Order: sequence, then C-alpha cells, then structure tokens
Amino acid sequence: MAEKNKKKNEEKVVRVTLIHSPIGYSKRQKGTIWALGLRRMNQTVEHLESPVLRGMLAKVKHLVQVED
Repeated sequence: MAEKNKKKNEEKVVRVTLIHSPIGYSKRQKGTIWALGLRRMNQTVEHLESPVLRGMLAKVKHLVQVED
C-alpha cells in the first residue's frame, strides 16, 4: 500500500500555454481549449498528467505549447 501512495505523490504536473487563437477552428477544438481552462492568449495553466489530459492535448496540439 505504501507504494501506491508514493505514486500519487509523484504525479507529474504539465504546464499548458495557449499560443494560437482558436478562432476559425471547430467548436469541438474550442470546447477542448475551454475545458483545459485556457481563456486568453499566452495564458498558462497546470494540470496533473493523465491519459484523458494527454488525449485532449493531442486534439489541440497545434494551438498549445506543453511543458512537462
């Protein structure tokens, strides 16, 4: 059990920055940007890494910059 608790403490934080405007892109991509918490250009948010987050980033990789 101690090993499981260790993994939770070592979760990776991913920094996501909006570098291109979602204007002119599909509603789905705009919704993904919104769901990531990005509201303005050059805004940076931090999220814990997860498969769901990685999938979202893959859909809008042309609009964001990701730092591990």
